[in-house]
Amino acid sequence: MSDAEFNAAALDEVIHGKLRLGIMAYLSSVSTASFTELKEKTGASDGNLSVHMRKLEEAGYVAVDKRFVKRRPRTTLALTPAGRKAWITYLDELRRLTGA
Repeated sequence: MSDAEFNAAALDEVIHGKLRLGIMAYLSSVSTASFTELKEKTGASDGNLSVHMRKLEEAGYVAVDKRFVKRRPRTTLALTPAGRKAWITYLDELRRLTGA
């Protein structure tokens, strides 16, 4: 692969962050996930997960549902169709960059 073909800038910066990458990877394997489940799977703190979750939501990659269940807040997340498409594009670009 020539230097002209290698363009790491082609990777989606919204997804490429370590925690956001983990969130996207996990959500791609389930229909929905609770905030608590994502926190456990990623090892993130509440605040850190919230910030990265919001960035993915603002990009339109993740749908966030917040409600109360028995007076307790419950937040669930799911990939949107745009998020699933962005995830597949991201993986395809990684494969292309690595020659895999």
